[in-house]
Amino acid sequence: MLRIASRRISLVSRPVSRLAAGLGALGALAALCTLAAPARAQDPAWPAQPITILMGFTAGSGVDMVGRTLQESLQKSLKTSIIYDYRPGAGGNVASEVVAHAKPDGYTLLLGTAATHGINPALYKSLPFDAEADFTPVAPLVEVSNVLTVNPSVIDVKSVKEFIEKVKASPGKYNYASTGNGTGTHLAFAEFNARAGLDMVHVPYKGGPDALQAVLKGEVCCIFNQVQSVLPQYRAGKVRLLGVTTKNRVAVIPEVPTIAESGLAGFNSTIWFGFFGPKGLDPRISKKINDAVQVALETPAIRQKLVEAGNSPRIETVEQFRSTVKADRQKWAGVVKSVGASID
Repeated sequence: MLRIASRRISLVSRPVSRLAAGLGALGALAALCTLAAPARAQDPAWPAQPITILMGFTAGSGVDMVGRTLQESLQKSLKTSIIYDYRPGAGGNVASEVVAHAKPDGYTLLLGTAATHGINPALYKSLPFDAEADFTPVAPLVEVSNVLTVNPSVIDVKSVKEFIEKVKASPGKYNYASTGNGTGTHLAFAEFNARAGLDMVHVPYKGGPDALQAVLKGEVCCIFNQVQSVLPQYRAGKVRLLGVTTKNRVAVIPEVPTIAESGLAGFNSTIWFGFFGPKGLDPRISKKINDAVQVALETPAIRQKLVEAGNSPRIETVEQFRSTVKADRQKWAGVVKSVGASID
């Protein structure tokens, strides 16, 4: 109840019509509503149900491992359940299409990659969505290095230099695996082959686990795979790691040189993972998700787990991530064109 000060107030002597009084009351009410609106607008009632995150790659892949590492922290920050829905295929395009056409209410997101939003727009002649216009970049998660991984029983070499020499000596003999047409592993190897002048046969698989198994079984000689995906096999002595694709060596495997320092100067093929929503996603929801991701990445235990798996946590605002995606799309368009890659 509003209490009026004790001093007496003299009312205007002339009478006030009921209509004027009514209009005055309505005006006061409108003013109160105007003042209250911004406060409510800053606190949307989201989330009010579980959030489904579409995954364009298989369970157990590098993308999945990062998503799972962040899952518990995201659920705690957002106060709801996080459900991963796996839709592998077409270099992540299957999952991307679902999100591109989803309702922009924040309950359907995509765990996208440099492949889905950087490579695929240039690689595929036709996509059932616009990789730029149909999505809202929300938050980056990590930056990832690939590493040239070989099965020594198929190609017995111990350095990038030896690898190039051996493959050059037998054009068309050696096959290399990828996690799918148009993925970062495919383009990294295609660029590597072009730079080194190699003649190798590309064999795409449906995801990282299948591709790595092909290498372990000797169906193919090698793969450019994410560091975190090959660490167990490397530590068990089942594969050899010859060179990483980033500018600098990776902290968890400092003994493995970069491709650039191994003879291909300037070689750099880095990928990233990040969250996207459909176009039209409320900026307040984007910020809530971005804030939750930053909390997770700044948590020491989570950060350590990611780094030990070969990832580099990447913190950016929504606006910064949007710029990153745009710049990366332009970079990969150049790579795709230079290697002449194309998928119908």
